[in-house]
Amino acid sequence: QVQLVESGGGLVQAGGSLRLSCSASGHTSSVYRVAWFRQDPGKEREFVGSIHYTWNTTDYADSVLGRFTISRDNAKNTVYLQMNILKPEDTAVYFCAASSKSFFDGTHRSRLYYNHWGQGTQVTVSS
Repeated sequence: QVQLVESGGGLVQAGGSLRLSCSASGHTSSVYRVAWFRQDPGKEREFVGSIHYTWNTTDYADSVLGRFTISRDNAKNTVYLQMNILKPEDTAVYFCAASSKSFFDGTHRSRLYYNHWGQGTQVTVSS
């Protein structure tokens, strides 16, 4: 089992920055990919970006491309989401997710690919 704990959320003005952290513990050697999702009340949980645990390659949703950056500190077993030029529409609960699935018939951008989830952290961007 893998445990994930997010931190770093808060209130920020539009145009500002925040950095979220996702600390992983447990059987982290089984993880293939870690992603960030976000969810507004009443909306679907949407993919924000991800990092492949072996190759350290990243990809992002179009809505955050060029503004958000995912990185990883192997020694701390922590994945970061650096969010710059924040907009009010970035307001959501942000979730960290990890996948230890060796096979999945679908895209890694689907929340179904991920079998470990954190509790979420609120990000609020004021206009």
